[in-house]
Amino acid sequence: MVLEHLSIVNYKNINQAELDFSAKINCLIGMNGQGKTNLLDAIHFLSLCKSASCSQDSLNILHGQDMMMLQGRYRHEDGTPEDIHCGLKRGQKKVMRRGQKAYRKLSEHIGLIPLVMVSPSDQQLIDGGSEQRRRFMDMVISQCDPVYLESLVRYNKALMQRNAMLKAEQEPDTELMELWEEEMAREGTLIHERRTAFTMAFEPVFQRFHDRISQRHERVGLAYVSHGQRGPLLEVIRQGRAKDRIMGFSLHGTHKDDLDMTIDGYPMKREGSQGQNKTYLIALKLAQFDYLHRTKESTTPLLLLDDIFDKLDAERVEQIVELVGGDTFGQIFITDTNRDHLDSILSHSHEDYRLFHVTQGQINL
Repeated sequence: MVLEHLSIVNYKNINQAELDFSAKINCLIGMNGQGKTNLLDAIHFLSLCKSASCSQDSLNILHGQDMMMLQGRYRHEDGTPEDIHCGLKRGQKKVMRRGQKAYRKLSEHIGLIPLVMVSPSDQQLIDGGSEQRRRFMDMVISQCDPVYLESLVRYNKALMQRNAMLKAEQEPDTELMELWEEEMAREGTLIHERRTAFTMAFEPVFQRFHDRISQRHERVGLAYVSHGQRGPLLEVIRQGRAKDRIMGFSLHGTHKDDLDMTIDGYPMKREGSQGQNKTYLIALKLAQFDYLHRTKESTTPLLLLDDIFDKLDAERVEQIVELVGGDTFGQIFITDTNRDHLDSILSHSHEDYRLFHVTQGQINL
């Protein structure tokens, strides 16, 4: 997939922009806070129906404006054009359209334009709670498995209903509680199976990228941890019902799954330096790209690299530059405040490129 043209109106600090992109490498240079990341976020929004950094849609509208609009003109590998439009007015729901037709459910759009974004906020995958790591798994798997996404929606609905019953002052209806638990177990079992298969396929690729970037200077690990590994999920959920009633929420299920991230056998959160954390996260995201590319063979994901070289030593920067400058990836968008990094990438690549300058929300060649 290639993004040929992007129209932006009132998105974050970008008042208006009409941009034509290279099919290969697009570099965005500018000081911090000028709008480079906001441009990448607009591309992310068109792919995944949401901002990478802001959970409340209305906060993405430019201050003082009543609406925002994003429109992307894409081209599939076989040459088929694709037009995606997103519109949002304050106080209303966003509307996503493919061509002239609005989506009935936003989940129908997920996976059409696969995308991987590497940004400083990825640090939350290491520092944050298990929710951050589950969201990472969900985002990757959902882009290539619509059945998984639908199962996730049904599981979360059942979980919400069970939690409401656990919180209620009156004693829950046992039969109704059992129905929601059966729904959680049924959908949770599928989720557990898909996450297990994903991790088994993903982990070796992650190791390969990490070994390349770090030159094997450290040994890292990535392991899936789930209540589904304890036995039949329905039994695990029901055994905890009495304690769940005391706590007022569900303590067991796939909504508690996690990824165990380690370096030299110790938790990354505790032992990793800034450079080691950055290396780990970049390897994780490049492995995500590889996974999506192999799983969705007819569509190459877009790769967005936001300020990825900070905190890395020269040797690791060189390895990333060689990787990104090669022909492994499709269309790439890279931001940096340092022109030297971008020039180094371009010197390693014989592909077509465009260089944009970003200043106070204005984007120019």
